[in-house]
Amino acid sequence: MATAAEGVPEAGAQPAKQDPAVETAEEAKEPAEADINELCKDMFSKMATYLTGELTATSEDYKLLENMNKLTSLKYLEMKDIAINISRNLKDLNQKYAALQPYLEQINLIEEQVAALEQAAYKLDAYSKKLEAKYKKLEKR
Repeated sequence: MATAAEGVPEAGAQPAKQDPAVETAEEAKEPAEADINELCKDMFSKMATYLTGELTATSEDYKLLENMNKLTSLKYLEMKDIAINISRNLKDLNQKYAALQPYLEQINLIEEQVAALEQAAYKLDAYSKKLEAKYKKLEKR
């Protein structure tokens, strides 16, 4: 009697050598109750260590941010004080300039008058030289 499919052993026949590509299933055996408890305790212990590390790192990050914020706040307070001092000094300078403004206007007026007086002196000098030249000319006659 011939088999319907080649490679399929007959019912009473011994199985042939197994193909290395084919895996065989083995019956799953549950570990002993004590092993499960020990593994669970170990897993929870390691998970607790991991989570503690994560929380510690996060806590340290927040502490670093808090310190950075405090330092930044102090720097801003220093900058505020510097800005207030600059503003106060600028107001003082503006008040002093306003107090000096009449004197500066007088200096400008005096400068203009000196320039006009200098021009008049040059004209007078030129006129006196002409007169002197005329006098010498008349004297020679």
